[in-house]
Amino acid sequence: MSRRKVLEALSGLLLGMFVSMLAATVVSTSLPVIVHDLNGDQSVFTWVVTATLLTTAISTPIWGKLADLFDRKLLIQLALALFVLATAAAGFSQDAGTLITFRAVQGLGAGGLAALSQVLMADIISPRERGRYMGLFGGVMALATVGGPLLGGFITDGIGWRWNFFVAIPFAIAAFVILQRTLHVPRTRRRAVRIDYVGIVLLSTAVSLLLVWITNAGKNYEWLSTETALMVGGAVAATVAFIVVELRSREPLIPLSLFRNHTFTLSVIASIATGLAMFGAAVYLGQYMQMSRGATPAEAGLLTIPMMGGLLVTSILVGQLISRFGRWKSYMIGGSLALIAGSVLLSTLRYDTPYLLVALYMFLLGAGVGATMQNLVLVVQNTARPEQMGTASSGVTFFRSLGGTIGVSVMGAALATSVTEGFANSREQIGAVLAPLGEKGLAVAAQLQSGALPAVRTLPAGLRTIVEDIYAQGIAHSFLIAVPLAIVSFIAIVFLPNRPLTRMTTAERLAAGEADLATFTASEGMDSLPASGHGPGSATADASPGNASRSGRQADR
Repeated sequence: MSRRKVLEALSGLLLGMFVSMLAATVVSTSLPVIVHDLNGDQSVFTWVVTATLLTTAISTPIWGKLADLFDRKLLIQLALALFVLATAAAGFSQDAGTLITFRAVQGLGAGGLAALSQVLMADIISPRERGRYMGLFGGVMALATVGGPLLGGFITDGIGWRWNFFVAIPFAIAAFVILQRTLHVPRTRRRAVRIDYVGIVLLSTAVSLLLVWITNAGKNYEWLSTETALMVGGAVAATVAFIVVELRSREPLIPLSLFRNHTFTLSVIASIATGLAMFGAAVYLGQYMQMSRGATPAEAGLLTIPMMGGLLVTSILVGQLISRFGRWKSYMIGGSLALIAGSVLLSTLRYDTPYLLVALYMFLLGAGVGATMQNLVLVVQNTARPEQMGTASSGVTFFRSLGGTIGVSVMGAALATSVTEGFANSREQIGAVLAPLGEKGLAVAAQLQSGALPAVRTLPAGLRTIVEDIYAQGIAHSFLIAVPLAIVSFIAIVFLPNRPLTRMTTAERLAAGEADLATFTASEGMDSLPASGHGPGSATADASPGNASRSGRQADR
């Protein structure tokens, strides 16, 4: 494809990605206000986020498997429609339960957009050439991740938080039309289509039980209790059954043979920590700015720009460097170190930490995510079998979403426990502040005792400082959870096989009749052949599998 054709094909895909990211980020800074208005507590705050992440994680491998079986263009349009309709419906929620339900449906569409966008990119752009287009993806990501919270803050302050759920609708309609007109990808016909329904049920059961246990343990029941035994035991049993089913299924949801590929296995391990850092920071940094620094939703969006700036700069810069030099490992190692540094430093936050230091901490965390997140998918796509491209790509995305989902749940549980202990330890101090206020003090005390998220900006001056300090310490303690996972991610990236990036798209690899990575590496000539020699019309593309293998051996010699 010419550069013009690539850009045309990418236009609808980029707009679809923008819609999904905007709908997610536009509500991030207004969540404290939303949960307060719906009379929710810290547990509700966590579930509003994790409901979406849970269904996103569960549905991602399902969409990826469907991408290997059906028309990918139709699938991404269905995912986009489902996502936007659920997002709009969430805007009419009158209670926390309804909001959480629609957010869960929203995640089903988000899983499709996350998985299919990666698969379609592999159809359009080769791994080696993708860095040239990373500026476009970085621009879309920056516009959504920086502009979304800002827009959401201004909408919440000026119109009302419900309009945050409607703002993505016109963009979604435009994306649907542009995808229909510009996205043209080859269709892979399969004689027999089998969907692993049992695997879907078992995977959903295992992940759901684990998250429900993490979220409620220590609050609704003890960590060591009958409920814990039942939920953990059920999650383990469902996981074991899922593995057995996948081993016997003719079309497994997640082929366990993928884990024989060291690149896939290590990328999955590294993606878990990246997902935790990305989703955890997006959720709890906005809450820190509002609950511990007294910012409005709009101000919170502005204050979190350094993290998005770090993500944008490194994603574009690293993408360009990878495309130019064909090397990726050193940049990802540097990104994983930045991820560790950012997580450690954010665990030291206090309500009075100088903002310049907070900005530096956020920038480091964002830089780490930007240098690792997309490139982990890139290296997997570079080594995956072309007929398993959808499954392999969605597998990495699934574990990243799963890491983020479990991470947000664990961080939320740790925050809720820390806040509860903080209020208990400060009871006398809070009573001394509220006693002179009479009836107003009693009303504030009743609000705090209910467990609902307080509107920090409206609290009396003396009490406000106490509450800000309690939430700051709780959020800092939550970020400490990300540190060991960030270290594991660094180790996994260090041991990733340093394979050269191919210049062939998925369609070209299928046309060349590649059956395995060895044939693919040989036919590629270890990057020694020019890009023009790898198109569908080239001798390599037109060759049979045997000829492709022989030409590859000649190139090696």
